[in-house]
Amino acid sequence: MKIVIIHGQNHKGSSYHIGRMLAEKIDPGNIIAEFFLPKALNHFCLGCYQCVEDETACPFYAEKRAIMDKVESADLLIFTTPTYCLRASAPMKAFIDLNFTYWMPHSPRKTMFGKKAIVVSAAAGVGMKSAIKDISTALLYWGVPYVKSYGTALQAANWEQVSDKKKAKIERDTMKLAKSISSAKVKVGFKTKALFYIMRMMIKTYDDTSSEKKYWYDNGWLGKNRPWS
Repeated sequence: MKIVIIHGQNHKGSSYHIGRMLAEKIDPGNIIAEFFLPKALNHFCLGCYQCVEDETACPFYAEKRAIMDKVESADLLIFTTPTYCLRASAPMKAFIDLNFTYWMPHSPRKTMFGKKAIVVSAAAGVGMKSAIKDISTALLYWGVPYVKSYGTALQAANWEQVSDKKKAKIERDTMKLAKSISSAKVKVGFKTKALFYIMRMMIKTYDDTSSEKKYWYDNGWLGKNRPWS
């Protein structure tokens, strides 16, 4: 299983360690790429919309492409983020924003409808659920049908301060989660399909000159083709 890990921080904190723990339990020999944000993509979306008409026109296209080529070729995506102010980190949010054309209302990639993903977030106290939701919502709109999450409150500022008891529990939890992910079959469910069909109806109302409508038409999704078949 080819794995790509995207970390919402440059440092190797608690979320990083948990994400790596999962990857190594699932398939350590197949971690094909690991990206740290903002080091790998140190930009915010400018809102210029150039990417809607031409993906290569984004001023940060080369850096995005280096990440997304690996993402598209992976079987499993692992996203890790610390919980900052009860949400995902700013670099992770910037990454999501910069790849908004992958969302179903725009130009979703067929390959996303066959992937698994895990979202990991650790916090000293609270906020993991909302941080995870920031990423899992994006994955839903990307078309990723199988998304699991793992959030934990550590009562510690860094991994070194986490108690041995807590680390032992994380070890057990990640082992159980890794087994579940490894054995699971990817199947596009009702929620993903329902969102696709809602977006399909919306795309049909777009002007015929719309690049997004042309993209859907060229893929056959306005006809009988579906990205999961």
